[in-house]
Amino acid sequence: FFFAGEELSCDTLRESAKKLLASPGTRSVLDAKKLLRALGLEDTELPFEDAALAAYLINPLKNAYGPEDIARDYLSMVVPSRKEWLAKRAPEDAAREDPEGFARAMSAGAVCAEKAQPILAEKLAGTGMDKLYREIEIPLVRSLARMEKAGIQVERSELAEYGSRLVSRIDELQQEICEQAGRPFNILSPKQLGEVLFEDLQLPHAKKTKTGYSTSVDVLDKLREVHPIINNVLEYRQLTKLKSTYADGLAAYVRGDGRIHGTFNQMITATGRISSTEPNLQNIPVRLALGREIRRVFTAREGCVLLDADYSQIELRILAHMSGDTALQAAYHTAQDIHAITAAKVFGIPLEEVDAAKRRFAKAVNFGIVYGISAFGLSEDLNISRQEAMATIEQYFETYPGVKAFLDHLVSSAKEKGYAETMYGRRRPVPELASSQFMQRSFGERVAMNSPIQGSAADIMKIAMNRVDAALREKQMKTRIVLQIHDELLLEAPFDEADEAAEILKSEMESAAVLAVPLEVEVHQGGSWLEAKE
Repeated sequence: FFFAGEELSCDTLRESAKKLLASPGTRSVLDAKKLLRALGLEDTELPFEDAALAAYLINPLKNAYGPEDIARDYLSMVVPSRKEWLAKRAPEDAAREDPEGFARAMSAGAVCAEKAQPILAEKLAGTGMDKLYREIEIPLVRSLARMEKAGIQVERSELAEYGSRLVSRIDELQQEICEQAGRPFNILSPKQLGEVLFEDLQLPHAKKTKTGYSTSVDVLDKLREVHPIINNVLEYRQLTKLKSTYADGLAAYVRGDGRIHGTFNQMITATGRISSTEPNLQNIPVRLALGREIRRVFTAREGCVLLDADYSQIELRILAHMSGDTALQAAYHTAQDIHAITAAKVFGIPLEEVDAAKRRFAKAVNFGIVYGISAFGLSEDLNISRQEAMATIEQYFETYPGVKAFLDHLVSSAKEKGYAETMYGRRRPVPELASSQFMQRSFGERVAMNSPIQGSAADIMKIAMNRVDAALREKQMKTRIVLQIHDELLLEAPFDEADEAAEILKSEMESAAVLAVPLEVEVHQGGSWLEAKE
């Protein structure tokens, strides 16, 4: 809400909007979460419809659901975009210089939402996604708004110390890499790195491009065992990214209350997963020890503790449920190590003879299958021949025949219908399946296999989040959800609520869906996110 003329102030506009939302009836809006946050209405239960959210469910492949998009797609109208009416001006300037144009543009969202809602509702009902919209997505708007309002505390001193440790290790790596190369060079320059690796050191697998040699991760991964400089280069890249993105970048997002109030996006990913921006906390490289250490800077406020809960192998469990494969389901019901069991079955050896290498092998296959991995992809991941990878995948499907039949069905169904579908009816269009290009069709097949599984996992997490939020509010507890990352929820709980909150967290997450195999959640607590993960 912006100043629009001398008669209207921000406060006046805010109060008018609050009264309108609180008046009898259900109001249609665009991006309800943003509106609730702007008006400070995160803790209310005011009824609303969200036209942008409905449009996202109908077509999750679009990159915008603004007034101009809704008007064009559902009303056959043309309205000015934000960019057009602002014309590179600050909103306050646009309001002062062209109050009538500004008022029309500001009204566009409200008019489009109100006019389009019946059309969107009809389309949702026609696709069977009205229940998904009403029972999962609309409640999630409030859950996410409350989580953003709560924010998470960041310890500035820890952040500075973390940055210093990164700088120290980066400097060490730079010296080692230049010594291994035999000369100083800019490690982050693909051109200079390519010259060092493929001309100076004469390493294999060189791929010449127009600008020099390719130094992509795929290329470097093949060289890990060839020369020690490769692991150092890969670590150097990761740590410099950590330094710029997190050690330096996070400080800019810490507000006056010492907390980061990030933005969690409900209408970005095609599979339905929640994403985060300002900052993006989804891409922390947790495989790297120093990457995991960034969690130490996220702490509980005084008198509180952080509770961390993570679904165990939720996508594999969903695969076992949706495929109906009795062997895979039985493996989970034994409550043993699924990767070790898979290794024993695939390699035809007793469970006690499965070593770490075979378990790692089976783990890559288990998770690769979920993502529709090809023999080529598996051979790249495990550094084995394509023939070996093909044989392994075939052996896996012989071990779990129901999985093979299920994945084949997903592809054929998506080809017939034009979309993949989750357990909860969420649709993901797969236009690539109709492409004349082999690579595009292959990508479409992987999407058709993975989207129902990853999307169902996203739906279950959303259900869990709504249920945890509702239970905490019903009991009038001070515990709050402060982060949602992939298959993980993080709560901040006062000491005297911690045990009860942990029980609620575990119970609501594990009962969010009834599957043919149990959902398992472990809850840990600590003074920092890192401590709560250990």
